[in-house]
Amino acid sequence: MFARNLSKRRSRAWMLASSIGVVCIMFSSTASGQSWNKRTSVTFSAPVEIPGVSAQVLPPGTYVFRLLDSQSDRNIVQIFNKDESHVYATILAIPNYRLRATDKTVMTFAERAAGEPQAIRAWFYPGDNSGQEFVYPRKRAVELAKITNQPVLYIPDEVAQNIVAPAKTATEAPVIALKEAPLEAVTPTGEAVAITQVVAPPPVQTASLPKTAGSLPLMALMGLLSLGVGISLRALCAR
Repeated sequence: MFARNLSKRRSRAWMLASSIGVVCIMFSSTASGQSWNKRTSVTFSAPVEIPGVSAQVLPPGTYVFRLLDSQSDRNIVQIFNKDESHVYATILAIPNYRLRATDKTVMTFAERAAGEPQAIRAWFYPGDNSGQEFVYPRKRAVELAKITNQPVLYIPDEVAQNIVAPAKTATEAPVIALKEAPLEAVTPTGEAVAITQVVAPPPVQTASLPKTAGSLPLMALMGLLSLGVGISLRALCAR
């Protein structure tokens, strides 16, 4: 029994190492100093799927990821060719604090059928404490959820046309349509669930006062009371 459990643990460790290795050898990236749009140049050594009207696949090569618009709960990410003269996709992404920051710029779905391109799940920018979780059209999200056995964010298929529509500013109709689109997640069984099943909001940080801040006024009050009692006792003794 011990030998069997040990064998299973080794097998799982090997599978995890293999999946991480696939991601690591798949791309190299360089982040620019323009942190406001998080511009990142990414070089893929194999085909990669990105959200689109249908399964949109980028061939091996260099691409540029950058933010077109950033809000508290919805971001718009654009993917360009190397010289940024062509936009392949304008994608809705949701900040996900369940995804821990790493030194990787792009994380992919690990489980895919043999020979199929990896599908991008999230984009990390160096120093960020969360990842941008990409949103797929519903039809493709259902397929990916079944393949990966985990919920996937989606927008209605009819809104997905805006992903491939050319857009240069955040005020153009295709971008506004993405930001206002109804958003849900789909499970491997095809059930629609709230996006909280996939993404988590940032942790609530509460400020605490220094311990001395509450004790100093109390100590001062006690000192004044003691002084008053002492003066009163002295006055009584003097009588």
